[in-house]
Amino acid sequence: MQIDLVSPSSFSLGHPHHQYDWLRENAPVYWHPSPVGGGFWVLSRYKDVYETGRNHQVFSSSPTIMMDDPLAGASDAFGEYKMMLMMDPPQHTQFRKLIRNEFTTQSADGMRARISELAHQIVDAVIERGECDFVSDIAGEMPSFVIAEMMGLPLEDGRKLYHLTEVIHSAPETLPEGAQTQAVLDMFTYGAKVFEEKSARPGRDLASKIIASEVDGRKLNMVEFQLFFLLLIDAGGDTTRNLVSAGMLALMENPGQQAWLMDDLDARLPQAREELLRWVSPVVYMRRTLKQDTVIEGQAMAAGDRVIMYYASANRDPRHFERADHLDLSRTGNDHLAFGGGGHVCLGQHIARIEIDALLREVLLRMKGLACRTPPKWLASNFISGPQAMPVRFDEAARVKA
Repeated sequence: MQIDLVSPSSFSLGHPHHQYDWLRENAPVYWHPSPVGGGFWVLSRYKDVYETGRNHQVFSSSPTIMMDDPLAGASDAFGEYKMMLMMDPPQHTQFRKLIRNEFTTQSADGMRARISELAHQIVDAVIERGECDFVSDIAGEMPSFVIAEMMGLPLEDGRKLYHLTEVIHSAPETLPEGAQTQAVLDMFTYGAKVFEEKSARPGRDLASKIIASEVDGRKLNMVEFQLFFLLLIDAGGDTTRNLVSAGMLALMENPGQQAWLMDDLDARLPQAREELLRWVSPVVYMRRTLKQDTVIEGQAMAAGDRVIMYYASANRDPRHFERADHLDLSRTGNDHLAFGGGGHVCLGQHIARIEIDALLREVLLRMKGLACRTPPKWLASNFISGPQAMPVRFDEAARVKA
């Protein structure tokens, strides 16, 4: 079996599950050569991914959670500072506390009515046409709008920032030279403008609250805010956009499962959503760096080595999930790792679930006869998995005022 988890071509049709399957059975801790950094260890089994993600004492999120650092080309813009995702406790804990109240279950529930309204508007915008690009017109709209509203930004700017995140996540070799660095710099430039405007005229939005907050008795400077801004815009879209688009594709490919869901949509949707999260696994991996020598599955690893957790592989590990290679929307006790785990578990998971439910419900109830017009084009990325474009057709219908 040829193992290549670096090249974006391996992810051209989604996750390379045949590679994951071989790794879990034959080399659960696998040394993967890489043109940058010499190589890294691949963790493919559920138990190892689960435990590693919770052990920050041995596995550090610093210097980066990426296989290679896409921010490196823009390092002059932020110098010694780093994004919260690249921090370990206690620093990570301090920064996470600044915004965690905005992402609790209670806070997310308070957004439910507005998210439902946005889902209605998103489908209304295309329903009379009978065709659209499902990713950009449906799945990508919701998280762009929600994070824009949370940050106090115009909704149209949310769209523009979403396109920058796509560039940041794409494999560099698939882009014009310097495009990824420029996208990061464009995001920083926009974040600097937000910092200046919200500092002068603060509101009740999340951006203003971050600017007004303190760590160790001091307020964040502009660079720290820019990194926070990049993280929230970037992470705010990944899961929803890719889960809704790839999840709808999975439902179209499994009509029996879709029929089961539609028999009692409101009651079954939360259960189905968790199975789609397991099945799709929008985030491909997260990296850790060893602080000390350690052993996993009998394999010795040295301090300083890169260790990468592959969530989609863990989420289809037959040692943990019964009939792991089958989509089963009725699955119970679904403790998937689509949102990661440990201290770095996705902060926005509660909002993402509400976004996913609202969009899927609106699409399934209103966009009848939904089918792909051409095969989806997948994002050229070894970090984020999901369609980049998915042209669809459906039965034309009238708009319905909310």
